[in-house]
Amino acid sequence: MTLAFLFIALFGLMLLRVPIAFALGLSSVGYILLEGMPPVLLMHNMINGMDSFPLLAIPFFILAGALMNSSGVTSRIFGFARAIVGWMHGGLGHVNVGASIIFAGMSGAAVADAGGLGAIEIKAMREAGYDDDFSVGVTAASSTIGPIIPPSLPLVIFGVMASVSIGDLFVAGIVPGLMMAGSLMLMVWYISRKRGYPTDEGFSISNVGRKFVSAFLPLMTPVIIVGGIVSGAFTPTEAAVCAAAYALVLGVFVYRTISLKSFVNVSIETIETTASVLMIVGTATVFAWILTANQVAGQFADLLLGITDNKHLILLMIMLVVLIVGLFMETIAAISILVPVLLPIAVQLGIDPVHLGVIVILNLMIGLLTPPVGMVLFVLSKVSGVPFEKCVRATMPFLIPLVAVLLLLTFVPQLTLWLPSVVKGL
Repeated sequence: MTLAFLFIALFGLMLLRVPIAFALGLSSVGYILLEGMPPVLLMHNMINGMDSFPLLAIPFFILAGALMNSSGVTSRIFGFARAIVGWMHGGLGHVNVGASIIFAGMSGAAVADAGGLGAIEIKAMREAGYDDDFSVGVTAASSTIGPIIPPSLPLVIFGVMASVSIGDLFVAGIVPGLMMAGSLMLMVWYISRKRGYPTDEGFSISNVGRKFVSAFLPLMTPVIIVGGIVSGAFTPTEAAVCAAAYALVLGVFVYRTISLKSFVNVSIETIETTASVLMIVGTATVFAWILTANQVAGQFADLLLGITDNKHLILLMIMLVVLIVGLFMETIAAISILVPVLLPIAVQLGIDPVHLGVIVILNLMIGLLTPPVGMVLFVLSKVSGVPFEKCVRATMPFLIPLVAVLLLLTFVPQLTLWLPSVVKGL
């Protein structure tokens, strides 16, 4: 009965628009009090949930992304992507996706991509005569590449919750991220041909060379992060520190675009974002502890295995559950709650945790593009001035390639696990 109260209270508070961290915390407090447990258990589990060395990567990756946004790096990235793929039909649509691939190696968050590159991309596409629905749709969909290609804040959270190597998760996200980009470019090409969108600019080796030189130092950020982790030079947490320091050097000493005032603003923004993320992690840890204590994972496994023992059908049902959760819950909270429930089932079925991590994160990224939560859509609505409802409709066609990639990755795990196995063999 008290477990039922836990879920009713959580969804009731969410419907009342209570922030997810407080909804998780208040429903957990109610459960603890009804069970007659000492309230100190809440604080004890929250502190344990946040007391993790790998979680130190979060504030530094957030800081690195914020510094890159403030230093004018986004325009350099956009210019380089424009030189490479602008010659294709629907050129700026392809540039949009290409810029997201590059920026993914710096920010690690879909909302950061949408907020940082979104304004530049949508403005350029409007000036070139692209329809708002197309511009917003491709910008929203391409921003989901960020949390798949390393570095990735959701993958850090998953690695901590599942006790899985964050380095392995980072490497495993590279191929799926490129597959997402390729599928989105196909959709961009199809819509562009149908609507008669023009190419952006002719391809020129000399232009590519100039733009590459301009963007070279920012492009080194993902090389430092991924290269350092893969080579064993430093851990993901240390890589985050190096990325933040490198971004600071670029903004202050190389491009001279970050003043003391802007650095203070960026620091405050980082502190606020980190505090909100860790608050969610802490309260979600308490919620997950309650689920574990009540053996919800075992009951859920018995339920699925009672329906079928087919591994692929169970995977499909798990993905459906994750998708539904992602429609209503913020990504970090969803990961923290789902991992203790799904991981034991995955292990029982022989599913690699690294594979599970990538497909769960991709699934939750699709949730960022759908109401009622749709955080990326809210950001782009604000950036572009396009009504939220129109943003939802604009994004629908781009969900098709993303869902197709998700299904392919779900049923062909080698696509995710191949690169980590190669790296381990080096």
